[in-house]
This record gives sequence, structure tokens and C-alpha cells, in this order.
Amino acid sequence: MSALGVAVIGYSFMGKAHSNAWRNVRAFYPQVSEVRQQVLVGRDAAAVAEAGAHYGWAETATDWAAVIERSDIDIVDICTPGHLHAEIALAALAAGKHVIVEKPLANSVADAERLVAAAAEAAERGVRSMVGFNYRCVPALALARRIIAEGRIGRVRQVRAAYLQDWLADAEAPMTWRLRREAAGSGVLGDLGSHVVDQLRHLLGEPVVAASGQLRTFVPERLGPEGPEPVTVDDACWATLETASGVVASVEVSRMATGRKNGLTLEVYGEHGALAFDLERLNELQVLEGAGSPDAGMRRVVVTEPTHPWLEAWWPPGHVLGWDHTFTTQAADFLTAVEHATSPRPSFADGLAVQRVLEAIETSAADGGRQVQVVQGPATEQATEPATEQAQED
Repeated sequence: MSALGVAVIGYSFMGKAHSNAWRNVRAFYPQVSEVRQQVLVGRDAAAVAEAGAHYGWAETATDWAAVIERSDIDIVDICTPGHLHAEIALAALAAGKHVIVEKPLANSVADAERLVAAAAEAAERGVRSMVGFNYRCVPALALARRIIAEGRIGRVRQVRAAYLQDWLADAEAPMTWRLRREAAGSGVLGDLGSHVVDQLRHLLGEPVVAASGQLRTFVPERLGPEGPEPVTVDDACWATLETASGVVASVEVSRMATGRKNGLTLEVYGEHGALAFDLERLNELQVLEGAGSPDAGMRRVVVTEPTHPWLEAWWPPGHVLGWDHTFTTQAADFLTAVEHATSPRPSFADGLAVQRVLEAIETSAADGGRQVQVVQGPATEQATEPATEQAQED
């Protein structure tokens, strides 16, 4: 296969992370198709040109619609604010481009449904699509999924999950697009909560069927470029989720948790054991097996062995990976699916399933926290595979 031309749309935080992945993917995964970092797209011509030079792009542009029509572009990687995801992805799929969309897939269930339908139609023409839940590529979390699938902690009963940051804890922090509903869709619920919901579904291999939640906006107004603006999204969220088999998960997400920089923590409790993970120590997994023993306790597993998920491409045992490596692995996974004409995961259907859970939490919060049933799509949209079926692939 000749080199695939890549266009990344968006050059800020996620654009930088994805650019790094495309630049390095063949260095660590030489078996995947060759890529060309062809175009980096952004609204500000001067800023995107500077970013493109730093990140290794052949050229930059400001008109994404023109870029996706070009014959030298094969992959469109969308790293824009959420309100642009659907429009760009739909156009790219229609143009026959393979598409990656950063999470969350869309700002609404309706847009996510349109994207799933378009992706299914495009797949019949050989066009592949993926949503960017990069934490599926953390080796320790992939190992946790394998341990659960193998039944080593018994039937899972409950999960505790939190994703806490503090970058908005200062009430004087300025306004940003992430605090405007029309651009972001929601606040921390979509930003961080989407990761938590996807991990819950992925680790357990089953859908979330019910949700209750509360949302809170602690700072209702912030200073924008033209003066004070109302904050129209949530700063923090608390939710209780239930899966198809009856697992109960407590979820807390916040961008106001003073002192927490990027604290994604997951605790999984089974009949015979438990698992614990902290993103700020992402090369480690705490594992408890054989809980009936009076001396049983968590043991620390350093997930850097060649036999651990995703590690063959990287460093010798004990040499740790970082957050950025997950995007490189994600890019390799997507290129493999494109080359072998298989369905990339997580799929747009996975993204839609997450969006439905987020919508149920919002509905519950607006109605006093009552439990809300999560809409389950038709069979063509079912995205959650039993963990046992994927264990060998992770």
C-alpha cells in the first residue's frame, strides 16, 4: 500500500498529541502502512503555520472542506471542538476518507446517530472510522480487561471511578470554548465523563443500562474576551451507573478538584479479587487475587513486560511509557484496520453508546437525580463485545 496522506483538523492540545502520533507511528510499528503528514488545518493561518512547522507537517491550511476533497488525503483526523465533529466527519466519510474523531463522538445523541449511520454506509465502500478513546491503549488498563475476562477476580460486583482535574478551580480562570455549551456540548461530563463511561463498558464488556446523576456549576460566570460571560456547562458530575449484568459503578468527574492534575482512577471489585489503577501512575496495576486468604492484599504489577498488552512495540521491561504513547498505539491500530479492511475499535457505535449514557445522566440531573434507563440502539448499533472475545487482541 502506498503512503497514506493524513490531514489533522485542529492544531491545539489534541492536534499536537495526534501530530506526535502520526510522526512516530512507523518508528514503533514498522509493520503498518506508511503515512504522510500532509496537512494540518486550523482557523488562524499564522498560528497553524507555526504549529505545522513544529509538528512536522508538509503544509498547513485553513479550509477543512477543501482539504477533505483533495486526492492526496486518505485519512482525516478530527481534533476540533465538539460542535464541529459531526459536520466534518460526515463530509469526510462522504468524500471517501477514513476518519478518526476525538472523543466525545458528537455533542448530541442525534448527531452521534447520524455519524453511526454514515459510518456504516461508508464501511460498505471500504471506508473505516474510529472514535479516539486513547485510554483503551494504556497497557495497564488492557491488562485489567484481560484479568477480568479470564475470571481471575470472579464476577464483578462494583466499580468506583473518578476523573479529577483542577485547571478550573481558580474562579478567576478565563472563559474558554470548553465552558460554552454551543461549542462543547457539555462540560466535564462530556470531556472527562466520556472516558470513564467508555472504560467501564470496555473493561466489563457490557453496556450501561441505567444511570442517575447530579451536575454542578460552581463558577457560573467567567471573564471572556468581551467581558463577563455565563458558564453554560457543568464543572462537576456525580453519577451511579448500572450495567446489564447488575454491576454498580459510582462515578465522579470534576475540573474543580483542587490539587488533582489528571487523576483518572478506577477500582474494580469482584467476588474473589480486585483491581486498581491510577492514570498518574499509568504503568502500574494493583491486583488482588485469592481474596479468601487471611494474608491477601493488593500486589503492584509494573506493566512493562513484552507479554503485557501493547508492549511488544516499545521498550525493555521496566522502561515506562507515557500518556503520549497511547495516541501512537491508537494510530497504529487504526492503520492496521485500514490496511486489513477490518473494523477499528472503538467504533462510532461505541461513541454513540457512550453519548447515550451521558444523555441519561443529564436527564437524571435535570429531574432531581432519579434513575433513567439508557436507550439501547438496534442490533446494528450494538458496540460492546464480551471482554473474552477481545482479550487476545488487546
